[in-house]
Amino acid sequence: MPDQPTPAHLAPTAAIDSQHPAVQAFARAHAQGSTERERAVALVHAVRDGFRYDPYRIDLSPHGMRASTVLAHGYGWCVPKATLLAAVARAAGIPARLGFADVRNHLSTERMRQTMQTDLFIWHGYTELWLDGAWRKATPAFNIELCEKFGLLPLDFDGVHDSIYHAFDASGNRHMEYVQQRGAFDDLPLDRIAADFHRVYGAWMQGMGAHSDFAADVARETGA
Repeated sequence: MPDQPTPAHLAPTAAIDSQHPAVQAFARAHAQGSTERERAVALVHAVRDGFRYDPYRIDLSPHGMRASTVLAHGYGWCVPKATLLAAVARAAGIPARLGFADVRNHLSTERMRQTMQTDLFIWHGYTELWLDGAWRKATPAFNIELCEKFGLLPLDFDGVHDSIYHAFDASGNRHMEYVQQRGAFDDLPLDRIAADFHRVYGAWMQGMGAHSDFAADVARETGA
């Protein structure tokens, strides 16, 4: 018996603010297709490519992690982008929840490697969408331009198979390794994420800020 959706998977929360006018408008504009699966696929790719992935600008406040804030800023890291996808899916009537895992990231910038002192990324976020009787994983973090610069295989979503990070990049180099699954959540477990980030990444959290430019670091490392 599959893990069935509940009314909570269509309801707004403080972080997954699917009732927000901007979230509703995004869902109406991008949930295009004749079937729910087609609409879900369109939403996944719209969130993936419409918002730049930026792990340098992490704001762990309730406002900073809110779906509508990603819409307003035009960028986000994996967790807020997953939260946005959950929100626009719920706004479109598609049951959605958040999933988390710890991953070993074999690709990052020199600044991240120096300040994090680890390649383990805890609380990596993705979205689970209920389609055709099952939960399907979708990972909207890396926009396609970033994938092209780093030589990554884009994470496409077809609404049938799980879309999770590839183990290897386009050249066959190690990319992502899933170390631990943290499970699925009806709402964003922000208190737990914030506590763990400050415990594990204290220096990293202090080192990032307004003077850090992820796009510029990517350009330097890739020559793109």
